[in-house]
Amino acid sequence: MKPVVLLAAGLALLAMSVQAKTNKPVNPCCSFPCQNRGVCLNGREPGTYTCDCENLPFYGKHCETPYFWTRVALWFKPSPETLHQLLVSENLKWLWNIVNNVRFLHDWMIRRVYLTRAEILDTPPLYETMHAYPTIAATTNHSVYARCLPPVPLDCPTPMGVKGKEKLPDVDLLLKTFFTREKFRPDPQGSSVLMTFFAQHFTHMFFKTAYKDNPGSTWSGHGVDMTSIYGSNVTDEHRLRSFKDGKLKLQILNNEEFPMYSKDAPVYMTYPSAVPQESRFALGHPFFGLLPGLFLFQTIWMREHNRVCDILREDHPDWDDERLFQTGKLITLGQTIKIVVEDYVQHLASYYVYVAFKPEVLFGYPFQYSNKIVVEFNHLYHWHPLMPDSFNISGNIVEMKDYIFRSDLVVKHGTAAMTDSLSRQRAGHMSHHNHGAVTMHVLRDTILQGREMRFQSFNNYRARFNLKPYASFEELTGEKKMAAELERLYGDVDAVEMYVGMLLEKRRKRALFGSTIVDMGAPFSVKGLLANPLCSPLYWRPSTFGGERGFDIVKSATLKKLFCNNIKGKCPLVSFRVPEYVEGDVEEATNFDFRPPPRDEL
Repeated sequence: MKPVVLLAAGLALLAMSVQAKTNKPVNPCCSFPCQNRGVCLNGREPGTYTCDCENLPFYGKHCETPYFWTRVALWFKPSPETLHQLLVSENLKWLWNIVNNVRFLHDWMIRRVYLTRAEILDTPPLYETMHAYPTIAATTNHSVYARCLPPVPLDCPTPMGVKGKEKLPDVDLLLKTFFTREKFRPDPQGSSVLMTFFAQHFTHMFFKTAYKDNPGSTWSGHGVDMTSIYGSNVTDEHRLRSFKDGKLKLQILNNEEFPMYSKDAPVYMTYPSAVPQESRFALGHPFFGLLPGLFLFQTIWMREHNRVCDILREDHPDWDDERLFQTGKLITLGQTIKIVVEDYVQHLASYYVYVAFKPEVLFGYPFQYSNKIVVEFNHLYHWHPLMPDSFNISGNIVEMKDYIFRSDLVVKHGTAAMTDSLSRQRAGHMSHHNHGAVTMHVLRDTILQGREMRFQSFNNYRARFNLKPYASFEELTGEKKMAAELERLYGDVDAVEMYVGMLLEKRRKRALFGSTIVDMGAPFSVKGLLANPLCSPLYWRPSTFGGERGFDIVKSATLKKLFCNNIKGKCPLVSFRVPEYVEGDVEEATNFDFRPPPRDEL
């Protein structure tokens, strides 16, 4: 009998045993018997179910059997782990150098990356956060996130279906046992704090949870829409504009251009009352006054917009303010996607294959230019362990508590010094026992919100993204002591929560994270970037960007150019990896001295 059939049969038997103990009918869909995106439907008789395999490349009672050509394709398809090892192998650098330098090979490779990553996702999405079954709102209602797996049914015997204990571990005990930072551990890949702030600034374009409603609601535009720079609505956008030559309002402070004070451009911001006026700036996102690193990126992008408008005005002296502004916005949008793919994603992937932004390789191939942000992607991207406990700005040490709501630090030290300092300081290890005190409440809320939305187990998400579910806690963590404590709290490896599992998972070779964050996050990233209308055939041409000169600004954009073109004098170090990085120079999670809490707390 095939393993997947044995698994489904075993889960069904487990559900029956639970029913026998409780004398209550157990929803058979609580055991998640359907495989390969099959949908479980309760039957007319109690305890019966069917798996809907229609339009899938699999059939059978549990959608477990591939059709002939699917089987052939699966024979030749490497596993995600094997593929990663091939792409980061030192022994294959020569092969990837050939691919990088032969255009048709590189185009083919990039096209396969785009298409294979995107096809993993449901497009259009099937589920959203307000219902446990398919609705049209999953596509049409932009005030809610989509979701890639439906929630655990409400009538299941355990929070994860039929596996694990009847009650999830106390969240505060989880924080104390596995996540609280006692000593800062740097990222083994040498990521800089500049990379951390880039990730935060970029992703807040589309991760905008409306917490006042519920954790499944959003005020996002569901894509890369530049609202983090230009404002989330027309009113705020107008308050940030000068309405002259297409430019944004900027003021001179310490001989540099910076955003306006919020009193002079009254956009909506979330400053506490204690923040002084000289630290209150008008920014594209109400959250961006929180940290100087976010303020730095906002400043550089606003300067870049105005620089681009000057170039457009030279080429088109007859254009009015509105056209200069809108075309400048399209150019900065294109630059953003280019930098995200070729600087940021390349850094995260650490592949020897050059990850390139080439929208044209998809032209003529089936690809949907639409996107909906998924709530699990939002949770996956909570990377707060990357934040250090203090910041070194040109030799001045600023503790995190004194760094918050201090945009004036960028004005005081200057954009060059701030950029250089953030590029030289190492980010934290995205792992267990490395969550700073200042953001611990965010971690707590994230876990609780995952429970409120009844996320399926960590292993179920691994299976959904073609990753092999872990068979033991030790296999998940890569060590023994922490695995034993995790088993004590959850009881079954199939009952570990999604976000908890992601943070406790052993790190993948030459990666910032474990395999789940990489292989679950990559499809959402690729689809979200390449589905942008700017990447479609009718947009991706010179006329969209004001001609060949504007198009070239987009196609040649780099992180270094973005900063160097907008900082006077000698360009500082601009890097997502610290210069003194040496691979393997920090302690790995398997060597961490794990000390569980006293037994009476468990």
